[in-house]
Order: sequence, then structure tokens, then C-alpha cells
Amino acid sequence: MSELGPDSALLQPLDLGDIHARNRVFMAPLTRSRSGDDGVPGDLVVEYYRQRAGAGLIVSEGTQPSAVGKGYTNTPGLHTDEQQAGWAKIADAVHGEGGRIVVQLMHAGRVSHPDNSGLEAVAPSAIAPGIEMFTKDGSKEIPAPRALEENELAEQVAVFVDAATRAVAAGLDGVEIHAANGYLLHQFLADGSNHRTDSYGGSPENRARFVVEVVRAVADAIGAGKVGIRISPGGEASGITEDDTTGAYEALLSQIDGLGLAYLHVLIDAEDPFLGKLRSAWSGAFVLNTGFAQVSTRDEAEKLVADEITDAVAIGRPFIANPDLVTRWTHDTELNTPDESTFYGGGAEGYTDYPTLEG
Repeated sequence: MSELGPDSALLQPLDLGDIHARNRVFMAPLTRSRSGDDGVPGDLVVEYYRQRAGAGLIVSEGTQPSAVGKGYTNTPGLHTDEQQAGWAKIADAVHGEGGRIVVQLMHAGRVSHPDNSGLEAVAPSAIAPGIEMFTKDGSKEIPAPRALEENELAEQVAVFVDAATRAVAAGLDGVEIHAANGYLLHQFLADGSNHRTDSYGGSPENRARFVVEVVRAVADAIGAGKVGIRISPGGEASGITEDDTTGAYEALLSQIDGLGLAYLHVLIDAEDPFLGKLRSAWSGAFVLNTGFAQVSTRDEAEKLVADEITDAVAIGRPFIANPDLVTRWTHDTELNTPDESTFYGGGAEGYTDYPTLEG
């Protein structure tokens, strides 16, 4: 390998709706569980994101838009004034370094334990995910959620709108709506977790309906150019199953492509034939994350953008250990190795203490 020149595809700026990214190496959303029990991101979280402001765009860790949307321990929220104030400090810190950041709104749905949220989980259908979750009392089987009544869905749309409005008020550059990785919106899309018999279940169009309603409402509230969405067609994270891995996504994109959203963020293998269909179905900025099963390399990322497979790449684990990843990739320098034992929870160790090239 060699240094990236000024004409490198990865180093070109990119406009995503109202968001201007100075390069095409985006930081993928990464759950780190460093916020308080009250969901307020504190000074340590501020520093973590400030260090990584060299990314073209930071997509924050999954952040619950309501109390019942909480899944894991010590994840941040964005549904109280105190949480909003914490995110305002993060926005100021990232902007102070010339970076851009959106908050990922993640309602966990059935991927939640009452020991963590204090509440009964809700989902499209009363089907347990069949997995365990870490709680403060150790790992426990997740119980079946309560199926949402049709007349409750408007309230669930409203919590996304409220969180998105708070995000913009906090000075963040926008939001990413999390409809992937087995969480609430993905649970509606997936036929394995959505067994509803009303207008929100059954056909691909019906399974996409709730997600479309959330996206449209959030776009109306804060402006479509500040809204991205993440999907993971065929993904099996968090106990999700999909026999139909394409239908609901085709129905979803056909209804939201014309809204003028900031971007579509897709978690999928680069060799999956459905990737090309998704790319052609989307007229806006396209962000690809191929590194869920394996770590993406610089050369792979450069080729994906240069070959116009995607407009930008979302990189996860390398950003954990390398806050200055873009600089390291630019100059082809050695990368720090992430310490997996410190990925979730704890303090500064394995979080804000990774060295940069500048020391």
C-alpha cells in the first residue's frame, strides 16, 4: 500500500442533503455503553466523539428515543432535557474540530430486558427474539414482548419525531433512523418477527408501512435533508429472521426515495446481488457498511467508492482503536489494535485512551 493522494476517492467531500462531509470515511454506529443509568452522555462520551471528528460523518451509537426503547445497559437516550443537554455538548465538541455528527435513533423493540429498561418491551408481535441480553445481574433470556396495538403506533411514531426534534435543537447535524440489526423498525420489516394481521403485517407493503410513517414524520419535522436511514436486508442480528429478504425493502425504498433524505445506509455484504438493486433503487447519497462480519480495510473501502458501488463507507471497529483513522489511512501508517474486552461498558480504558499519531 501507499499514501492516499489528494485525488483519492475516499478523501473527496460529499454532500448528503443538508450535511457536508469533508471525506467519505464515515464512522459507523457503535454501542459502547458509557452513558449514565439515566441515559445522559457525560464528559467521557463527549471526549470520545471529539477525538473521532476527523471522520467525514460520525453516526453515533444507537440512542433510544423513549424509555421503553432502551435495550442495553448504559446506552444514551434523547427523550429528556438532561439527555439533550449532553448531546449538545457532543455536537459542540465535534463541530469545534470541524466534524459532522448525526445521532442514530434506535428503538430496541423486543431486544430489551425489563431489568435494563424497567418496562415491558414492545414489538410488532409477541414473539421473543430467542437470545440472551446482558443485565446488571448477568446474562438473561429476553422475555417475549407485548405486541403493539394498532392505535398505539402513532405514539411510537411521535417518539421518533420528538427525539429528532431534540437532536436538531441540541445542534446535531441530523439523525439516522435505525431500521436494521433486529431492532423495532427491522422487526416490522421482517416476516419472522412481524406476524400481524392488520395493515402493518403480511404483505411487504404492509410490513414497510410503519417504517415509512416514521421516516415521513421525522422528515416533515426536521427537514428531509437532515435524515438518514439504516437497513440490513437479510441480516440476522439480535435474533431476527427473514424468509423474504427483499420485498419489504423494495416497498420501503419505493416510498421514501422521493423524500430527499440525506442518505441511505446499508449494512450488507459487498458480494450480495441485492446490493446492486438497492443502489439502483436509491437516487440519493448511498452509504455502505460491509464490515459487520469482518473488518473493512482501507483498500477495500477505496475500491468500493472509486468503483461507484457506494458514495461513502461506514467503518466500525477500526475507529474504536484509531480516533485518527482517516489520517492513518491517508498516510498508510500502522493501526492500533482494538481491545475487545473493553468494547462495552467501563471507563476511559479502551475508549478514549487509544493514541493518535500526534501522541
